[in-house]
Amino acid sequence: MANTFGHLYRVTTWGESHGGGVGAVVDGCPPLISLAESDLQVDLDRRRPGQSRIVTPRKEKDRCEILAGVFGGKTLGTPISVWVRNEDARPEAYREMETIFRPSHADYTYQAKYGIRNWQGGGRTSARETIGRVIGGSIAKKMFGQLVPKMSVTSFVRQVGRIVARTPVAAVSFREVESNPVRWPDGKEAAEVIRLIERVRSEGDSLGGVVECVIRNCPVGL
Repeated sequence: MANTFGHLYRVTTWGESHGGGVGAVVDGCPPLISLAESDLQVDLDRRRPGQSRIVTPRKEKDRCEILAGVFGGKTLGTPISVWVRNEDARPEAYREMETIFRPSHADYTYQAKYGIRNWQGGGRTSARETIGRVIGGSIAKKMFGQLVPKMSVTSFVRQVGRIVARTPVAAVSFREVESNPVRWPDGKEAAEVIRLIERVRSEGDSLGGVVECVIRNCPVGL
């Protein structure tokens, strides 16, 4: 399982869903970039579970701690290590998964490929692993905010099931995307998407989706 992403800017995620914690090591961030735990916390709070009825009810504060790579509020140009403690870890709740594979999950494929797996909530194949990716993205956002201040990056959900957002790319705004728990580009349309998710969830099923990303004012040659 690949745990490192990127070449010039590298993000390595680590940790398991119901272990001591999760985090990331980011290498490739230049020195003298202003960075504090509060900067990362803004994005971690956006990802934090238990914020709406359509996400996991797991209760986590997801408070981050910068362990290395920052001194006096500035990056050192060395690897930046960030840790988030697991507070609502309940590995015993997954005891039956030790011998039963969950459908539509990575349990079986991980076991088949590696011959071992962490059945306590999926271990590395849990969505909690994305905390490390959020940390990497948040540091990159801070870096580009200082080096290329006019550039902006906005991600949003374009499709859930058969519902496709009608908002044209040019009209997508970060404020509108953040106005609803689905991260839909049109807050009024989001209600329909939420109803669909809730209905399918009540039937014991799930839905696929499409995420789109808009980058504005990206400098030439980057």
